[in-house]
Amino acid sequence: MRAGAGDSAVVVEDDDGIRELIGTVLQQIGLQVIAVGNGVDGIAAVAEHSPVLVTIDVNMPGIDGFETAKRIRAISSAYIIMLTARDEEIDALQGLGAGADDYVLKPFRPRELRARAEAMLRRPRVVEAAPTGDGPTGGTGPVVVAAPAEEPPPSASGGVLQHNGVVLDPDAYVVKRDGAELSLTRSEFELLHALLESGRRVRSKDELARLLRSSDYVVNPFIGDADRRGVEVHIGNLRKKLADSAADPYLIETVRGVGYRLAAAR
Repeated sequence: MRAGAGDSAVVVEDDDGIRELIGTVLQQIGLQVIAVGNGVDGIAAVAEHSPVLVTIDVNMPGIDGFETAKRIRAISSAYIIMLTARDEEIDALQGLGAGADDYVLKPFRPRELRARAEAMLRRPRVVEAAPTGDGPTGGTGPVVVAAPAEEPPPSASGGVLQHNGVVLDPDAYVVKRDGAELSLTRSEFELLHALLESGRRVRSKDELARLLRSSDYVVNPFIGDADRRGVEVHIGNLRKKLADSAADPYLIETVRGVGYRLAAAR
């Protein structure tokens, strides 16, 4: 699937060769590319062109990629892909905490970047709020006693999922808590959707990491520690927006060493 006519992308990268390569990849999927060499120019380009996608290198002169991502997320709902060195996995976590939707490890294959970009563009854009946190919320929370097997899944009507005051409408791409609409990133929305659909069945971090990559993404099926910790970052940010406590959850429970599931119905 290609981008819509007139859609643009901003590439923020200080290396001339890599900047040109990224631009070529994004042009192949139908995006008009605005390429800049530093974070300040990247923020200005996003404000001027309102792109659907932004790629940001982590290590740049002046303000780094993390600060650039934070400032862009405060003014734009564009999807953000961070580019990080292979031996700096912590970059991926900081990037997700700064508001990025995904990350690509350097050196990367052009088809990998293309696959991730296309997976994002297949989904509706979501109006973003400024980030509510800078990363993981700390511990992963206690093991919770399993509910009886006969407990029903979240109620659904016409595809709408509801559980303990949270309502998710996948067609409208809307999430509400106690009637108030929430601003979620694409990754947060997909995680919440998956958990609501699964009910009390536990979803592993590996499953959720693959879900975020999209079922169509098969370039690099390996799931590493950075992918799992990335899921933790998204879950932590999602909990903050839902006002859900890891220690006493009303919505998302942590099953230590395994993954996540919905809390019991209240």
